[in-house]
Amino acid sequence: MKEFWVSSGHHLTRRQDDGSLAVTDEVLLALYARPEVLPPEDACVAENALHQALMQAPRRVVTEAEIATLADADARENWTFLIAFRDTLIAAGSIEAAWRTIVETKMNVPPLFLNQLIHLILRNMLDGCEDTLELRAAELFFRAQKISLHEGRILLADQELIEELEADSHASPLIAMMGQDKIKEIDVLSSDNAFDYWSRSDAFAMALDFARSESRDAFARVVEKFIRHIHGERVNVTPIAEIKDEDWRWFVGLDQEGTALGNILWKGVTPSLDQASRALAFFTLRFKDETRVNPNVKGHPVYLLMGMSKDRVLRIKPQNLLMGLPLAKATEAA
Repeated sequence: MKEFWVSSGHHLTRRQDDGSLAVTDEVLLALYARPEVLPPEDACVAENALHQALMQAPRRVVTEAEIATLADADARENWTFLIAFRDTLIAAGSIEAAWRTIVETKMNVPPLFLNQLIHLILRNMLDGCEDTLELRAAELFFRAQKISLHEGRILLADQELIEELEADSHASPLIAMMGQDKIKEIDVLSSDNAFDYWSRSDAFAMALDFARSESRDAFARVVEKFIRHIHGERVNVTPIAEIKDEDWRWFVGLDQEGTALGNILWKGVTPSLDQASRALAFFTLRFKDETRVNPNVKGHPVYLLMGMSKDRVLRIKPQNLLMGLPLAKATEAA
């Protein structure tokens, strides 16, 4: 079995009997070791002592009174958020359950930490997968993508990588003046270079051509697996060119732009040229078993809409697939 996404930290946890990932001490220690969490050089004695104590006992109870002893107001706020996040992980017992709790309760958690949880969940869900196109498509769930439209291609590249390349080009006035499109410098994943993905997966260094039907199909398969993993529901997801349905009952925006476009179409309003140009992909989702499906939706597809922002960035919101589907809770369906 080939290894990928070591940066997810999946080697620090273990799979439980229900298929979820355990919140181990190693996961908590990795959290405390993050650069965003490490006390700065000018941290007070109390903050350093707190951090050291947690590195020795990662599940140690931390009270509000203890946090109140920290000298810096920003440090007190940061540690309050961190400990609340840590306590949620411990109480949930699994990475998947913790993510669900955070989303359902609208807990204030930095996107960086939420993306790390999704990274872990996707790594667990795709363990053993050897389809590199599917793995690259799955990156959309936890990595923002910069989009380039060029000669009929829709190239998706990791936004952080693009920003790093642009920062490097600023060091060269000549390159900056030429205005090179940095996405064109990145290899586009194909059957010819698919094997390279395994050694580069943690660099997120390969682009995806979303104009190719194979790429959209791969993303659809990831959505199917994600819904199976999170909801326990089997679904069929199919890419479509456009929505032609005078009686559509439900839609889910896969990102903020997809939601905005869906709201416009739902009201029967014709989107502006600018709004329509930001649509990236549409999908239909059908449940194989409609036992838990909202009665008004049974027999009808759920439409999934994906779009890009004005600055051509795609930020998938996995929480929309948790909260937005027309599913009753198991207790409600019983």
